[in-house]
Amino acid sequence: MARYNSSVCRLCRREGTKLFLKGDRCFTANCSVSKRGTAPGQHGVARRRKQSEYGIQLREKQKCRRAYGVLESQFRKYYEMASNMRGVTGENLLILLERRLDNVVYRMGIAKSRPMARQIVGHGHILVDGKKVDIPSYLVKPGQVISIKDTSRDNAYFKWLRENGVAGETHNWLEFDVDSLTGKVIKLPEREDIDLTIEEHLIVEYYSR
Repeated sequence: MARYNSSVCRLCRREGTKLFLKGDRCFTANCSVSKRGTAPGQHGVARRRKQSEYGIQLREKQKCRRAYGVLESQFRKYYEMASNMRGVTGENLLILLERRLDNVVYRMGIAKSRPMARQIVGHGHILVDGKKVDIPSYLVKPGQVISIKDTSRDNAYFKWLRENGVAGETHNWLEFDVDSLTGKVIKLPEREDIDLTIEEHLIVEYYSR
């Protein structure tokens, strides 16, 4: 499967906002967006022309896709799923992305960033209802229990997690007990639970062209 292997800080600089892809570093003075707010590349400092309506829609789509670490073809499938669901398509899209297992692991505070959460899931450390799931795009459902595999609990990182507490803020649609390394999906997220600064209606307009 294709994967982005270059510096993730370049993605944040390209979108002009923090996508929180580097964990703790994003909250320090070493954050690339804070130090160098310009776009990457030789001409990043150059004054840009006013963006077209299409350009604004494209940037919003790219920002959302990169924040969740989803490739274009996969992102398009999520949009098609969202458009076939009841309700507002843009909100449905964000809720689907939030339901990804790698995002849930990140939101529970098990991982410091979504890329780290994707690695934890991919390495087979996560159980869903007692069964190993190593697919980051797995969509969780309310009532499902997320836990760390027994043989992974002695891993140095998970020991650190038990000693120091969750790596980030746990959201109200999830619960996680750091002592038992077990969490639960209480309900589906709602739009107000999603703290990313994304104007989802622009994404809908982009795909509706």
